[in-house]
This record gives sequence, structure tokens and C-alpha cells, in this order.
Amino acid sequence: MSELTNLARPYAKAAFEFAVEHNALEAWAGMLFFAAEVAKNDFVAEQLQSAGAAEKQAEFFLKVCGEQLNAHGQNFIKLMAENNRLLALPAVFDGYVALKAEYEKEATVDVISATSLNAAQQDKLAAALSQRLARKVKLNCSVDPTVVGGMLIKAGDMVIDGSVRGKLDRLATALQS
Repeated sequence: MSELTNLARPYAKAAFEFAVEHNALEAWAGMLFFAAEVAKNDFVAEQLQSAGAAEKQAEFFLKVCGEQLNAHGQNFIKLMAENNRLLALPAVFDGYVALKAEYEKEATVDVISATSLNAAQQDKLAAALSQRLARKVKLNCSVDPTVVGGMLIKAGDMVIDGSVRGKLDRLATALQS
């Protein structure tokens, strides 16, 4: 997978820079999402591998995508087909989303708690995390009863373990040493 990520990085960067230049971040996000989903399809992947020539790959892919891509998006697909990189589209989309989030100063934060958080708790947590991270925060909340109490917060490389399970684990480690 890391090979695809490395191959996709320059395409994601080019698409992102073009989208910023033309004030079309959301449009490009939509086009790349759709193209990535098409590329993930097993039948499409099989057809792309058997199509051979870049023109045939691009023609097939553009027929499948139809009206979902504008003229610039179609040119992007043709360029990727010329370089035999259409199967890297999911990684291109992931890279684009990461660049877009960085540009818009957004962070997606995973919150795991023992019980579900109500709207007021989510708003308060999002506000506190926005201040700490200096970014607009989008919460992905999930429930895991093994947390026992409190919550586990993951934002990129940062992990805040305020769970009872984490405290018990740290206590057990301290007592064993």
C-alpha cells in the first residue's frame, strides 16, 4: 500500500493545487471520491488491467464515470491513464483529503467512550479540542464498554487516554515494576 501512496502523492498534490487555484476544493473532492470508488470496484480494476493501451483505459474509465467528472477531471483521468496509475486513485483521494484538511485547518478526532456522548458533551469536547489543536475539529464518536469510564481521544499522532481502563493498566504496570 505504501507504494501506491508514494505513486499517488504527486497526483494528489497537483489536483489539490489546481483546486485551490480555481477555488474548487469541494468539486475536486467530489470528483476524486467518485473516481476512487470506481477504481476500487473489482470489475473496473480487472477491466483496466486488461484494457492495455492508455487511451482504452481512459476511455473505459470515463464511460463509467460519465457526467461525474468535469473537463479538468477528465483530463486528470487521461493523464493518470497515460502513466498507468488509475488503480492508485483511492490513494490519490486520501492524499487530497489530507492536503485539504491541512489547508482548511481541520482535524478529525476519534473519541472512544464507555457510553455515548450527548450533543452538549460533543460540542464542549469539540470546542476544547479546537482550542488545544488550533484547528476546526470533526469528531468521530464510538462506544466501547471496555473503556469502563472516561474516554480515549486520538487526533493524528496525539493520544489522550483519560479512560478508567487506561488508568487501571498504568496502575497495574506501576505495581508490577
